[in-house]
Amino acid sequence: MKLSLIKTATGLFPADEDSKELYDKIKTGNTVTAEIRTVRNPAFMRKYFSLLKLGFDAWEPGEVDSVHGKPEKNFDRFRKDITILCGHYHLVVRLNGDVRVEADSIAFGNMTEETFEKLYNQTINVLLKNIYNSDMTSEKLDNLVNQYMAYV
Repeated sequence: MKLSLIKTATGLFPADEDSKELYDKIKTGNTVTAEIRTVRNPAFMRKYFSLLKLGFDAWEPGEVDSVHGKPEKNFDRFRKDITILCGHYHLVVRLNGDVRVEADSIAFGNMTEETFEKLYNQTINVLLKNIYNSDMTSEKLDNLVNQYMAYV
């Protein structure tokens, strides 16, 4: 059972309808335990994914072929590569002894709000360097993201 709660002057209350249904199932007088985490701003997470979507749509990987066939353009791989280029990664060892770079998780429970804000700004810089031409600025790109979010 996972509840989202909002703190008010009179106590903790369910933050959404799903949490209210779960909360109502707890009988009065029952003792429950909870792990408390402050949730990052979900609107900012949507803004970050809008930024990534704009970058992904603008990205042209060029012609690539391999012994396994023609690879596809993949948003999840793009997101992870951007995260790695922003410096948010860890190294893992594979069974064959090779070292692989893996993107850090951006899930709410795995990254603080402050770190996520840094990632957003670093993502703009990575997109400007690797995807967009020289007439695009960070301000223009952030404005595009805001416009995109208004239409989505």
